[in-house]
Amino acid sequence: MTANFPRKIPALGLFILLNSIVYKPLKAQVPARPPIIPQVIPRDIQPPSSAPLPTPQPPQSPQPQEILPPSNLSPNLEEQFPDTTKETFTVKRFEVLGGTVFSQQELDKVLKEFINRPITLDDLYQARQKITDLYISKDYISCGAYIPPQKIWSGIVKIQIVETKLRDIEIEGTQRLNKSYIRSRIAAGNNGPLNQQRLLKSLQLLKLNPLIENLSANLQPGNIPGQIKLVVEVVEARTFNAQMILDNTRSPSIGSFQRRIQVNEANLLGLGDSLSLGYSNTDGSNFFYGSYTLPLNSKNGTLSFNYGTGNSGVIEHPFDTLNIKSASRYYELTFRQPMFQSPTEELTLGLTASRRESEANYAPLGEQIPFPQLGANDQGKTRVSALRFFQEWITRGSTQVFAVRSQFNLGLDAFNATVNQDAPDSRFFSWQGQVQWLRLLAPDTLLLFGFNTQLATRSLVPLEQFSLGGIESVRGYRQDLLLADNGIFASAEVQVPVLRISKTNGILQLIPFTDFGVVWNNSGSTIANTNSPNILASIGLGLRWSQNANFSARLDYGIPVVSVDQPNQTWQENGLYFYLQYNNF
Repeated sequence: MTANFPRKIPALGLFILLNSIVYKPLKAQVPARPPIIPQVIPRDIQPPSSAPLPTPQPPQSPQPQEILPPSNLSPNLEEQFPDTTKETFTVKRFEVLGGTVFSQQELDKVLKEFINRPITLDDLYQARQKITDLYISKDYISCGAYIPPQKIWSGIVKIQIVETKLRDIEIEGTQRLNKSYIRSRIAAGNNGPLNQQRLLKSLQLLKLNPLIENLSANLQPGNIPGQIKLVVEVVEARTFNAQMILDNTRSPSIGSFQRRIQVNEANLLGLGDSLSLGYSNTDGSNFFYGSYTLPLNSKNGTLSFNYGTGNSGVIEHPFDTLNIKSASRYYELTFRQPMFQSPTEELTLGLTASRRESEANYAPLGEQIPFPQLGANDQGKTRVSALRFFQEWITRGSTQVFAVRSQFNLGLDAFNATVNQDAPDSRFFSWQGQVQWLRLLAPDTLLLFGFNTQLATRSLVPLEQFSLGGIESVRGYRQDLLLADNGIFASAEVQVPVLRISKTNGILQLIPFTDFGVVWNNSGSTIANTNSPNILASIGLGLRWSQNANFSARLDYGIPVVSVDQPNQTWQENGLYFYLQYNNF
């Protein structure tokens, strides 16, 4: 009894301290699961599998003439027939040889007007020209038909088709990028007879590749009849990038002012593989993270490994007296494979195997003991093993971009994951959906709409919960103000240019916005009226300055529409958010 007494006092003191500042409406919503605990121990930096969809870039698509100028590659097909143009004969059937693109039925349809009637040699030339025109109409610009020397027996005429193929791809101008990276992506969609549109699609996709600044190509006759050579001139993009970021996007409990530095190399070994390393710091936290992505195939399939680790201490009054410390880490292995790609559309499937770990303790009386987190074991540790299956679709037009992401998360009892008698623990199933829509209203004038949602079948540990409040959620409230099992978030903003400075290529945009979100737990009832604390809403105004590709700054001021009890000690809690990013310092 005496040995346990020191542990009971801190727990009781913690309970009294938490309840002295708990957000009362939230407590009323789910008495058994007040969201204050996740706010004391802030959510860790989220791994890539949980990151929101990035803001899509304004529409851009390279013009076909800029990449592949028109070429006259019609095959030189010699035909030798005696001068008997006035003589007539009757064809009962055409025997078309060497064709693989069109079926016999398609060819018969083109040639039917020349069958079973008297025709001349000129008509015969027209018949084979009909076949050549059919190929050209389907963008097989270097394919054609001719009539070989023959004697016409029993009314049967042979027509020979020549289908030229892309046999040689010559890459010029590369520095570090392996030529096979470019060559394989062109050849992947151009194995059969040369089709101009398919080739152009492959080149446009390469032009959109961030590893390539610019490219141009031209077709040339090959050394062997029926073969074509493609010469591609490439200008590689700069692949190394260093960023310094200052913002106030972290939870005030560990210090909202965040300093970040990140270095990225998009072509580490010349394979198109990328490496990213970063470090972030607040007054109460330190976090290291890194990722490596390796291309697997010519269809842009990749394998990525992500790792992050960090520690934090609560510095916000009055919780700082509890000496709360926490540590966390994540590991992720992701396979991502585009199933369909074009310059304007992409459909991708992927699977992530993830592991998240966190532990927390506190020492109100000097002795370190486990902190009572939701879902943690008796040592204050939470371990989550999960498989995450995601689907992504993006379509680009001349004035808009539309992106959708869906992800199914299956928590597993594997690799010593946390398993409790009652939920929450590592066993769960949830679905996340995200939508981004960008509309170009005028030059540099954008309408942006975002939507996020999460639905879970059971209670979730804080690592997996849906968050409301903060710069990427409902602005005007502190970061991660509400955490719950399920949630919906919607946001809309308009970016309007108000100042341009051509000398520095700078632009200032005014950004009115509105945010709305609602959350609810599986263990409690949903409160639907607008004054309930599980709903957050705000309106606001932002300013964004961007200069070349090197510097950008943004300032947002959000005005809460739904009032909640929260401290007003930081800019963030007063609705003010800033973000400064400098590249290539």
